[in-house]
Amino acid sequence: MLKRTALLVLIASLCWFGVSASAMALPLNPPIATLFSFSGTRPTTLGLNNDRLAECPSTPNCVNSFSTDSTHAIAPISYAVSPEAAIAKLKQTIESLPRTKIIKATDNYIYAEFTSKIMGFVDDVEFYLDNPANVIQVRSASRLGESDLGVNRQRIEAIRAQLKAID
Repeated sequence: MLKRTALLVLIASLCWFGVSASAMALPLNPPIATLFSFSGTRPTTLGLNNDRLAECPSTPNCVNSFSTDSTHAIAPISYAVSPEAAIAKLKQTIESLPRTKIIKATDNYIYAEFTSKIMGFVDDVEFYLDNPANVIQVRSASRLGESDLGVNRQRIEAIRAQLKAID
């Protein structure tokens, strides 16, 4: 939370003191970009446990299709193709997204890291192909901070839309 608040203060200060939007949009040089990398530590709770993804923390920067509370709940992604085709399309979709790295992929599970463009915040995103239910269960969580300004929910909905466009 403190790091994201500091980021917002920095951006607001730059805007307030007359830095143009085009100057802020320029890509950061690699040495400078590494100064602003807030990747955090990879959680140890990732993966499947009894055919379920880990619960979300109490903070609102996570969505999970297994959650029942309104802050964290998100619908799983349904599919009408074979499980093999569904996981292949999902993997292809994830690989097409910028600043994304697939860390683990099996025939029914994908774990990917998504990194924000500006400050290098890393989100952990998991997909579990739930064959009996014909859905892909999802979990997307920020490693750092408290609020993600809805980024994790937007990401899953964007992936859902891309998968529907492929069908």
